[in-house]
Amino acid sequence: MGEQSHRLRQAVQKRAARAKKRMHSITADSAKSFFRRNAFVLFTIAAVLLGIILAFSLRPYQLTYRQIKYFSFPGELLMRMLQMLVLPLIVSSLITGMASLDGRASGKMGMRAVVYYMVTTIIAVFIGILMVIIIHPGKGSKDKLHREGRIEQVQTTDAFMDLVRNMFPPNLVEACFKQYKTQYSVLTFEEVIPIPGSANGVNALGLVVFSMCFGLVIGSMKQKGRALREFFNCLNEAIMRLVAIIIWYAPVGIMFLIAGKILEMDDLAVMGGQLGMYTLTVIVGLLIHALCILPLLYFIVTHRNPWVFIAGLLQALITALGTSSSSATLPITFRCLEENNGVDRRITRFVLPVGATINMDGTALYEALAAIFIAQVNNYELDFGQIITISITATAASIGAAGIPQAGLVTMVIVLTSVGLPTEDITLIIAVDWFLDRLRTTTNVLGDSLGAGIVEHLSRHELDAQDCELGNSVIEEKEQLSHLVCPQNDTHRHPRSETAL
Repeated sequence: MGEQSHRLRQAVQKRAARAKKRMHSITADSAKSFFRRNAFVLFTIAAVLLGIILAFSLRPYQLTYRQIKYFSFPGELLMRMLQMLVLPLIVSSLITGMASLDGRASGKMGMRAVVYYMVTTIIAVFIGILMVIIIHPGKGSKDKLHREGRIEQVQTTDAFMDLVRNMFPPNLVEACFKQYKTQYSVLTFEEVIPIPGSANGVNALGLVVFSMCFGLVIGSMKQKGRALREFFNCLNEAIMRLVAIIIWYAPVGIMFLIAGKILEMDDLAVMGGQLGMYTLTVIVGLLIHALCILPLLYFIVTHRNPWVFIAGLLQALITALGTSSSSATLPITFRCLEENNGVDRRITRFVLPVGATINMDGTALYEALAAIFIAQVNNYELDFGQIITISITATAASIGAAGIPQAGLVTMVIVLTSVGLPTEDITLIIAVDWFLDRLRTTTNVLGDSLGAGIVEHLSRHELDAQDCELGNSVIEEKEQLSHLVCPQNDTHRHPRSETAL
């Protein structure tokens, strides 16, 4: 017994000595290197906290709308800088990504990405529906709820046709700043007809489709397409260097963006009652999807720790929270995945731009949940068929949602119209949408990033095979060049070796 206690004491002493040694090894230099490595993330987190404190300390002064706009100006600058980079980044990254892969590899990778997007979006919709049915935030009447803004009517059929039309833009230059959008003209008192129209904003879907096809064609041209491939590679590299410069301004911009939005809020009491319960339901649904389902999927597929991967994405997630735009966050998401998490550039160039355009887990969850909340507020009982209709239209509408702030509100109209709910009731949830939009954008960015990690893990055999082929072709090229430069190398070598003997 005495021997056992002596061994135990020795083990405890050894562990204590090891811990003391480790504590001594944490010197000022190691602390400095930690801060240097994580400076961006620490600055960004500090910016969010400062923005919230600043906003609540300025709220008692009741600033005018003009003063708030002036105050938010540094944040507006950040949004403009990031949006400036989105267009060349989507085009260059997709073209180089598709050109660097052979047809078979890109096809397999594309299938994996699409399956991942579909699975996560369906799970998100299911969680949204489950949360709103369990918590039932729409208890009571809608008379007490505050209305804000007005909603433009849109037909579900026209909205889906617009989605397909936007995939094939007739003018690529126009697609850089405009999208096709059906408008309505009154022909007679009885008939309203759809006519061609447009809405401001990058037609990302059209550019994604064109860039993917263009990249595949360049890749199939082999040597002839080399000059174009190098041009877009160089453009992509230049954009990423610009991102590295702009990233230092991001914390300042995020601080003013968040503070400005809190100052714009009319009355915090609006958050009470049914709207408060609705907000809580959305938050719980998004947290379950983002912190349980997505990391679990990543772990099941890759058998790696998802939290280490997510830690490398912190800056992109906080930027998404600040800007509430997955497209504007795209340049920073690229940087986090490639530099912090070491994801293959061939994967990020393909998966991220497509994901930022069509993979909207947070938006799908929110739209299904919001539609059932509006039904509850109207005391409208939905049958199983209508819930299935909501889930299908929410999934499809989230694909059509642009990666811009509050794009989900536009596609909400489609979901409500599909089950005959009053579209003007969207004005009931606008008061809290600015806040929930930030959370669902963060979920969207996390879903895209974990998707890139999953697709890379599943595609490692194709990537390794391509690396081997590339290595062999480089060796062959070098040998051909050496023969061209020194064609008599072999004849010179033999006599010298004979004389040496």
